[in-house]
Amino acid sequence: MTGAADTQVLVARRYFCGRRFHDDGPYAFHLRGGRIAAITAPGEPGPGGAGAGAAHATTVGFLMPGLVEAHCHLFLDGTPSARGAGRAAPAGDTASLQAIATANLRRARAAGITLLRDAGDRHGINHAMRQLVRGEPGVEVRSPGPAICRRGAYGRFMGTEVATREEAFAAVERLAPGADDIKIILTGIVDFGRMAVSAGPQFDAATLRGMVERAHHHGRPVFVHCSGLEGIEAAIAAGVDSIEHGYFMSAAALQAMADRGIAWVPTLAPVHFQWAHPQAAGWSPPTIANLGRILDAHRAQIARADELGVRLIAGSDAGSPGVVHGQGLLDELALMRGAGLSVARVLAAATAAPREHWGLAWPDLRAGSPAEFVTAEASPFEAADWGAALRVFVPDAAVTPAG
Repeated sequence: MTGAADTQVLVARRYFCGRRFHDDGPYAFHLRGGRIAAITAPGEPGPGGAGAGAAHATTVGFLMPGLVEAHCHLFLDGTPSARGAGRAAPAGDTASLQAIATANLRRARAAGITLLRDAGDRHGINHAMRQLVRGEPGVEVRSPGPAICRRGAYGRFMGTEVATREEAFAAVERLAPGADDIKIILTGIVDFGRMAVSAGPQFDAATLRGMVERAHHHGRPVFVHCSGLEGIEAAIAAGVDSIEHGYFMSAAALQAMADRGIAWVPTLAPVHFQWAHPQAAGWSPPTIANLGRILDAHRAQIARADELGVRLIAGSDAGSPGVVHGQGLLDELALMRGAGLSVARVLAAATAAPREHWGLAWPDLRAGSPAEFVTAEASPFEAADWGAALRVFVPDAAVTPAG
């Protein structure tokens, strides 16, 4: 399988680098020291004259960077039968929550996800899982620790509560050194019956701006849970790095986000599940109709965001009711495609775009980047069921995680 003593060769008929589709292959990926040493035509020598003969190479139909799940909750079990297991767990019940998180990581990795950003939990499970997999090839966890929310408002199950501006600032200062990102809960959730957000901003403009400034002082990106125009506009004005969910978006807000480089993680999957499986929550016919309208409007704004150049990032909110880790992201990508995005834009939202957003050194596949891929026989540019048989590939091993 090697073209030289220290070089591994992987041949792909087609590949997606994270930005565009390369379909004039085959292509030989020369892997050395855990990185891509070169990409050549099969048979052409790699660095140092290492050959890439077909007899010594593994061949796959399609290759791309490992998928990124940018919004999930590892401590929550999203399977429909679990009904949000973990959401009401007592503070000391870490053993059962870690078991849930471990199973969720296995599911994610089996779906081709190699990088996950947890979106907050108050038990410290996300930090624990980050430490557990640190240094393990083919899987990485970004963790904010707990989210920050206003005392008595939405978000307590995943966050630390604050009552004053000073407490909010202190929470950022306390969490930032150990966090990869800072998560702020700014608004309530979507009220499907009223077709509105359940509650407006939890923090005033000065408090929110001060929290963002303190996080940025520590070099931590800020991602904000918010829906409803009042919350979205407040988040934009405060200079957050990404808006999560963002239901009831407007064209003007999208233009402001494009101008300021604010990313959007639109999380279609949890609302789509409520619409597709209304019996799970007992929704009435009028509410089901509202869910359809909300989704239609959200899809239209996602298409508009793409046209305006807003950085779209894929996150499924896995752990929410009906959104299973791993499969949830594949469903999210299909829903983004259904909103009118091209296949390349959808794949970029789950590969290069989040890595670039977080300032990672190698957001796409090129010489020098880490040799961690997902492979499949079918290409998403050619087959709708491409995600059914993804494999995580790391140097010297093709890793098939337990499902």
